[in-house]
Amino acid sequence: IAKEMEKLLEMETQLGDEGKSKFVLKTPKGTRDYNPKQMAIRERVFNAIITCFKRHGAEVIDTPVFELKETLTGKYGEDSKLIYDLKDQGGELLSLRYDLTVPFARYLAMNKIINIKRYHIAKVYRRDNPAMTRGRYREFYQCDFDIAGQFDPMIPDAECLKIVHEILSELQLGDFLIKVNDRRILDGMFAVCGVPESKFRTICSSVDKLDKMPWEDVRSEMVGEKGLSPEAADHIGEYVQLHGGLDLIEQLLQDPKLSQNKLAKEGLGDMKLLFEYLTLFGITGKISFDLSLARGLDYYTGVIFEAVLVQQENNQVEEPVSVGSVAGGGRYDGLVGMFDPKGRKVPCVGVSIGIERIFSIMEQKLEASAEKIRTTETQVLVASAQKKLLEERLKLISELWDAGIKAEMLYKKNPKLLNQLQYCEDTGIPLVAIVGEQELKDGVVKLRVVATREEVDVRRESLAEEIKTRTSQT
Repeated sequence: IAKEMEKLLEMETQLGDEGKSKFVLKTPKGTRDYNPKQMAIRERVFNAIITCFKRHGAEVIDTPVFELKETLTGKYGEDSKLIYDLKDQGGELLSLRYDLTVPFARYLAMNKIINIKRYHIAKVYRRDNPAMTRGRYREFYQCDFDIAGQFDPMIPDAECLKIVHEILSELQLGDFLIKVNDRRILDGMFAVCGVPESKFRTICSSVDKLDKMPWEDVRSEMVGEKGLSPEAADHIGEYVQLHGGLDLIEQLLQDPKLSQNKLAKEGLGDMKLLFEYLTLFGITGKISFDLSLARGLDYYTGVIFEAVLVQQENNQVEEPVSVGSVAGGGRYDGLVGMFDPKGRKVPCVGVSIGIERIFSIMEQKLEASAEKIRTTETQVLVASAQKKLLEERLKLISELWDAGIKAEMLYKKNPKLLNQLQYCEDTGIPLVAIVGEQELKDGVVKLRVVATREEVDVRRESLAEEIKTRTSQT
C-alpha cells in the first residue's frame, strides 16, 4: 500500500496545476442529476404508481443492480448489444441489469416460486447512444408490475391493461391509447405471409419500428437488409396496417389464411376473450387492437401491449398522432423455464411504466402552469418575535418533532421576525408558531397562518393537534 501511495503522490506532483485545470465537472453521458424541485415531481409520480400497484394487491421485491453476465445473455434479441458488461471481479463476469423482467424470472426460478404478484421500482442500465432530449438515458428507472402463476386465460392480462389505464388517467398526462397485439398472431401472420421461421424474430424487430418509420422504410429494411422476398413483405404490409377492436378480431377469425393457422387462431381467440374482459372493466375506448405492434424483445410469447400518448394534430384529422410510448408489457411464459434446471415453466404477464418519459411530460406541464412546487413537507416554522428566545424555540421544536410534526426553525440565535416570515413565503410553509415572552407566561403559542396572516393563541399542550388539523386540509 505504501508503495502504491508513493506512486500516486509522485503522479500527482507531476500533474501539478495542469491536472487541476483539466478536471471536468459533469455527469456521465446519458445520466442526470435531479434537483429538489424535480425530485418533488418525481415522488408525486412514484406515489401515484405505487398506490395503484398496491391497490391491485402487489408485493414488492428488490434484486441486485448487477447480475451474472450469462443470466442476461440471449434474452433480449437484437438489443443484447446494449447490455453494460463490467470488468471481471473476483472470477465473476457481471453485467448491469438491462431491465427488471429477466432478474424477476431468475428470482422466481432460483426460489422455486410459482405464484406471485409483485412490483419492483429500480434503476436499469443500457449502453445506448443517449438522446436525452427524447428521454433516452443510459441509467433510468423502471416501474414494473407482474403477475406470475398458472391462471385462467386473459384475466391477469386484462388486469395489467386496467392498471396502465388507471395510472395514465390518474397522472393526467393527456389523451392516451393502449395498443394491443399477440405474438402468436404475429407469428401466424408471418407464417401465412411466407416468412421462413428462422427469420420470425428479426422480421418482428423490423415491424416493431413502424411507430418510428413509415411502412416503405420498414419494407426496404426487410427486403434489403434481412433478405425477405418482396411478395412476403407486401403480404405483411396488408396486415400490419390494420387496427380496430372486437370487429377486427371477428374479421380476422374469418380470414381464409389466418384462420387456418393454429397459432394465429389461438391468439385471436384469446384476444377476443381479452376484449370481453376489457369491456367489463369499461376501458375499451382507450384500447386498440393493432397488428403493427411487435415489441422487439425476444421473450414475449402471447399478448403484448404498449401505451402511447396521442395528440390530435388539428380538429379535421381523425387519426391521432402518437407522441411516444409511456408504458409497455406483455406475456412471457417461457422466460422462467430458461433459468429452471428442470425447465419448469411459470407463466407470467407484466407491465412496465415508462417513468422517465412521464416525468419529462409532467415537468413540462408544471413549468407551463407556473404552479409553485414545494420541495419540503414542513408544516410549521417555529419562530420568535424577540431576542434571547433560542432555548425556547429549541424546546418547542423538539416537542413538535416528538409529536410527529414536520417542523423547522432558522439557525440563528436572534432572527428577525420578518426574515422568518419571508422564509415561509419562499418555501411554502403554511404555519408559523411564534413564541414570545408574554406567550410563555400565558402557556400559549401564537399560531399564524402564512397565507391569510390570521393569528390565534393556542394552548401549548394542544399545539401539535391544532397543527395536524390545520395542515391535513391543505
